[in-house]
Amino acid sequence: MNKRFNPKNADKLLNQKRKRSLQPEKVIDYLQVSEVDTVADLGAGPGLFTIPLAKQTEKDVYAVDVEPEMLERLKQHADQENIKNIKLIESDLEHIHLAEQSVNRVLNAFVIHEVGSIDRTIDEMKRILTPGGYLLLMDWEAVESESGPPLEIRIPSKEMESTLKEHGFSTEIFHPGPEHYAIRAQKEER
Repeated sequence: MNKRFNPKNADKLLNQKRKRSLQPEKVIDYLQVSEVDTVADLGAGPGLFTIPLAKQTEKDVYAVDVEPEMLERLKQHADQENIKNIKLIESDLEHIHLAEQSVNRVLNAFVIHEVGSIDRTIDEMKRILTPGGYLLLMDWEAVESESGPPLEIRIPSKEMESTLKEHGFSTEIFHPGPEHYAIRAQKEER
């Protein structure tokens, strides 16, 4: 089964119903982004979270996506809003094209269920984060819902939290709604 979201359906990711449901600005609050934070939005898509992230910081926001079509749409949205601090990076999430310890905030929203190796992806997130940096991982809870990926590829929140802990993160879990979860994970200081 191909787990990857089809970029031809990118408009679904930016529709008003989804924005009301997910409240990107509220999600970003969990990540505690300030004007001095450098951020990577992994699986950025057309920019639902990237655009508001870029408005929160004066530093670079790296929009990482495997689909060039998604990055092109994101570039168009950033240009429309005259946002200049977004850097587009075409990359999968198992071999992220960013330097070690290059960001102190990472957002991974609704894409972890699409990767080939969750462990490898988490290792990469940890590699690019500075010591003490934060990761916010959001995904679909393993429950039936009207939207979202098929139930069989969803990862339960407790399982994801346990995996993050196994990789050396301290974690705090939130449930912004019945269909989603958010885990704020901090990389150890050393």
